[in-house]
Amino acid sequence: MNVITYFRNNNLKRFLLYIFIAVIVALIGFVLPYSSSFYVGDKVTKIYFADHISDVYQKVIDEFNEKYKGKIQVIPVHLPFEKFTTNERKELLTRYLRSKSDRIDVFAVDQIWVPRFAKWGTPFESIPNKFAVDSLLSAALKSCVYNGQLVAAPLYIDVGLMYYRKDLIRQLKNPDKLEQDLMRSLTWDEFIQLHTRNQNSNKPFYVFQADDYEGLVCIFLEMLAGQNKQLYENGKLQLNSPQAKHALKLLVDLVHTYHMSPSVVSSFRDRTSDLFYMENNGLFLRGWPSFLRDVKIDFRNSENISNLGIAPLPHFKGNKPVALLGGWNLMISKYSSKKEESMEFIKFLLSKTTQQRLYREGHYLPVNQNVYADSLIQKKDNNLKFFFGLINSGVCRPALENYTKISDVISYYLYLAIKKELSVETALDKATEMINSGKVLIR
Repeated sequence: MNVITYFRNNNLKRFLLYIFIAVIVALIGFVLPYSSSFYVGDKVTKIYFADHISDVYQKVIDEFNEKYKGKIQVIPVHLPFEKFTTNERKELLTRYLRSKSDRIDVFAVDQIWVPRFAKWGTPFESIPNKFAVDSLLSAALKSCVYNGQLVAAPLYIDVGLMYYRKDLIRQLKNPDKLEQDLMRSLTWDEFIQLHTRNQNSNKPFYVFQADDYEGLVCIFLEMLAGQNKQLYENGKLQLNSPQAKHALKLLVDLVHTYHMSPSVVSSFRDRTSDLFYMENNGLFLRGWPSFLRDVKIDFRNSENISNLGIAPLPHFKGNKPVALLGGWNLMISKYSSKKEESMEFIKFLLSKTTQQRLYREGHYLPVNQNVYADSLIQKKDNNLKFFFGLINSGVCRPALENYTKISDVISYYLYLAIKKELSVETALDKATEMINSGKVLIR
């Protein structure tokens, strides 16, 4: 599939998306503020908060509204993941903020969007009602700073990891030692050898996400960083480096040479890979902590939930294990007339009590380091210490204002290579040429 064909196949979808976004923007700007169900009187400051409002988020918002009853009320603007991809949410927020409306006060952004949205955000130093920065994870704060200014606050952090089925591991040779080895992180060579010794099973061995989207880029950058290489070094793109070729070749070989991963992974994003893994009794899965939340919804009656184990991802021999960091941050619109009240809401979300609740009920990894330091919490949840260790060895994606455009190009060509429509070298050459020329891949 070439770029022109890709454009033709997706042009109508993009046009319809823009129409839908325009309707949503109009709804936010004109319908919500005047809806009688949101009227609370002139004395109450109403804050509009745009995000995917999960059940636990709604509980937290209700708790805040009760605590500040008669003073501040947070009104959620729901942007569900089920209806919007990550990039579609970015497009919607971008178009809305360009209108300079003050109808949205606080909005959630993927951490890689911060450089793009900084021009529409309020530097937190300019708001008197600040939160305690020293209580937050330094790894989470890195993505909140742009041009030397703190322009966002972390809401929760994500980290790449590997899931495995404990019951299926028990059926292999030396299961106790294998689990110990998994917890220290196998090398990719060891992981491949493990598959070679256990090819008799018809169950998927390793499931990962290889569709044309940001998740595939995360996996690629994770493997690049695992070889002590970054996407950009000294301002120069590194897609033609030996490390980049090695990373992509391994992803291709997992499917086509070692047959460790089914070819259908090229159609998988996060949720579809999770469903496939559970429904087909897969052995290993590359995923995020949110998998634990989603699987309890989709497979609430499955006994296999209790058989899920977590481990670091495999690493390259001679290098340390590396996990890619993700997560979502909060920003206050520069056009908001309620900045101090908005900051009060953010402080509430960042408190130890709220962060603990978001983790306990929604599996959102805390950004408040006091949650990880609490020995009583650690005793109740053995996974928390493991997550903390992964976060400390985590790496962030590059902070670039045009990161999304670059990522779109990379994911497209990685995808074609994994589908065997392009060679590894050709895919990386074409991606490098398109990015360096400043061309845009239109979806």
